[in-house]
Amino acid sequence: MERTVVRCAEGHVFTAASFPMQQAERLGPGRLMRCPRCARLRSVVPVPTGVLQKQ
Repeated sequence: MERTVVRCAEGHVFTAASFPMQQAERLGPGRLMRCPRCARLRSVVPVPTGVLQKQ
């Protein structure tokens, strides 16, 4: 299973085992997932790989 790097609304970056409906563009890139850092349901978006390499 492919892992996706995501960022929650609070700015925490983590990986998710699956990012449901990643191809459904009409719904937008955000999804609700439980953030492991703040333990709350947060809106998360995929992090572009170019952004990760700059930091």
